[in-house]
Amino acid sequence: MSIRLGKNDFIACCGSTQFAEQMVADGPFSTYQQVVDAANDVWFNKVDVHGWLEAFAAHPQIGQNPSSAAHKSSTSVQLAPSFSQNSLLIMWSKGEQSTALATATDSSLQELYEWNSRYKQKFGFVFLICASGRSTPEILAELKRRFPNRPIVEFEIAAQEQMKITILRLQKLFSNIQVSASTHIQSTASDVTKAEEGRVTILGGHLNTQSVTSDPKSSPAPTRVRPPITTHVLDVARGCPAAGIEVMLETYNAKDLSPVFGESDKDKWMVLGSSMTDKDGRSGQLMKIVNDLSPGVYRISFNTGKYNPNGFFPFVSIVFEVKESQKAEHFHVPLLLSPFSFSTYRGS
Repeated sequence: MSIRLGKNDFIACCGSTQFAEQMVADGPFSTYQQVVDAANDVWFNKVDVHGWLEAFAAHPQIGQNPSSAAHKSSTSVQLAPSFSQNSLLIMWSKGEQSTALATATDSSLQELYEWNSRYKQKFGFVFLICASGRSTPEILAELKRRFPNRPIVEFEIAAQEQMKITILRLQKLFSNIQVSASTHIQSTASDVTKAEEGRVTILGGHLNTQSVTSDPKSSPAPTRVRPPITTHVLDVARGCPAAGIEVMLETYNAKDLSPVFGESDKDKWMVLGSSMTDKDGRSGQLMKIVNDLSPGVYRISFNTGKYNPNGFFPFVSIVFEVKESQKAEHFHVPLLLSPFSFSTYRGS
């Protein structure tokens, strides 16, 4: 059974018009996993900078009254008369911030407001975090931790947080539409209008949950929204993404716990996946989406010699270790490249 979602449905999940229009074009979808796969591809590969900023602008600041922000952010969107995008955005924002608001004090809210203002002044957009289930002290600590980031790093993190929020909203939307569709009886246009209005009411019952489902075993959907290891390449000499670079991800597959410096170990590496960077410098999917990443040593290699024939580096390899305590974390390991230098960092 395929379900076709409308533009307003997707805008309510992610405030980017580009995202919504492309998702409509890619539909209909038969399963939630199809929606997740399409959403990740569209958001990270097809939506440009303006689309990301449009989605960021649809969010209220943590601790701010969501109704005012939702009203301001949706003025350019045409709404179907049977479905209020404003209402859904307000309800979702309130639900996602419910834990933060419940754990806030007057002083912590004031501090959060001040740090939000500093953040927006520095980066140009609101501090974005998947706030579901997070307390005000947790959010404030994360804001302070991310504040020193460079704008390009923070922009990437904000985009990842936006996708986490989008996936949570899509699951709520899609699962309830499936329930509605399975019991649907063909009716007149007025009946369809009532069904749309009922959808908002049904979704409201899910807003105060801290996770997507109360019983994780009841849902086959993975917790992650992207593979646990990702990368992108930025050409710092040209000031643009580096497209067309071959990328390969490997894991150290030997009895030794980790490779030994200076030891020949080329036969001990196992390839997990390879791809080519796109026009935005992003690699394709280098490994499967799994909830827990196997602890161990990983290596991402880039065919930089083909990209910079006159450069100093025929290829670049970045080796890093994932510990047992980090297996549920996300590892974004980008390459900042010029013909005669390169650098990297641990993103999230």
